[in-house]
Amino acid sequence: MHSQDYDRIFLSPPHLGRHELNYVHKAIEDNWVAPAGPNLAGFEQDICQYTGAGHCVALSSGTAAIHLGLILLGVGPGDEVLCPSFTFVATANPIVYQGATPVFVDSEATTWNMCPARLREAIEDRLLLGKRPKALILVHLYGMPSQLEPLLAIAESYGIPVLEDAAEALGSRYNNRRLGTFGAVGVFSFNGNKIITTSGGGALVTHHADWAEKARFLATQAKDPAPYYQHSETGYNYRLSNILAGIGRGQMGLIESRVKARREIYAWYQKNLKDLPALQFGPTEPALGVSNRWLTTLTLDSTHTALTPEQVRLHLETHNIESRPLWKPLHQQPLFAQAPMYGGEVSTDLFVRGLCLPSGSALTDADLRRVAGALREMFPA
Repeated sequence: MHSQDYDRIFLSPPHLGRHELNYVHKAIEDNWVAPAGPNLAGFEQDICQYTGAGHCVALSSGTAAIHLGLILLGVGPGDEVLCPSFTFVATANPIVYQGATPVFVDSEATTWNMCPARLREAIEDRLLLGKRPKALILVHLYGMPSQLEPLLAIAESYGIPVLEDAAEALGSRYNNRRLGTFGAVGVFSFNGNKIITTSGGGALVTHHADWAEKARFLATQAKDPAPYYQHSETGYNYRLSNILAGIGRGQMGLIESRVKARREIYAWYQKNLKDLPALQFGPTEPALGVSNRWLTTLTLDSTHTALTPEQVRLHLETHNIESRPLWKPLHQQPLFAQAPMYGGEVSTDLFVRGLCLPSGSALTDADLRRVAGALREMFPA
């Protein structure tokens, strides 16, 4: 059969319920279609209630949230910000927006997130060079909690504030606490491929009321409290619209079922493909962590196969199945060729051997069996 004979199985498509339209219709009926309105405040309250964050500001993207978070932490021209190399470029781009330099840190092989030993090495080396890092961005990649206990302890011991990039990790937990609430600032993304979506969108959360107020001010063009348009600071057009916030309100009611579905999909792959020694499913949850398993990821064991992830991806495409390489490390990107890097072996190896499988929460058993069948064609037991 040709690939066009099958419906396409996407990597992580949006999965809407029945209630999003209620909020959207209400916004249109009430003429609340701008970046203001009751859905916006309601969505922010929903996020706070679910995560335990003190304050939330709904924004146009997770990238905007990281950018505003760095501003709140005082990052500016000439500063350095510690950042994992193994992440999407949106984690690091806002560092550059602020005229600062990313200092990349390698992953550890268990969670695939920032390595505590490499972090300490990076901080001590920067201090020897007379450069105190202004902030640390921690990422929970693919929804997997970082080794938060040692990472936060290291940051605190050097007095470095933490921005927690939980863009992919809404619904994940560490020590029975929701991710996104451990840093001075936390960030979520509601892009179309995330565990819940607002089409495009993001949020900044913090326990500091004045920081949330400042973020909201900066996100709405930094308009001074005057009867005319007066501006004393550079502002941004970063606020989420009331219509999209309505989609988010409907989606927030589904978050637990979406996390459950994604975790079940990961468990299904692991159980039904465990007889294929070439496929290693990861990353692994840390002792205190529970992942939302936003994407099911695997690496190829070179002792059992000579195939590459790209060969696997192209084979899946012949079955009209979308898959995706793991993130290419940022220290290998032309954009960041001059940035400092500590380590690199782990993230480089993961990129060379890794692949993301279809993980959408609406996948059926037949869909999963189709993916597994296509993989078995390449990796006989």
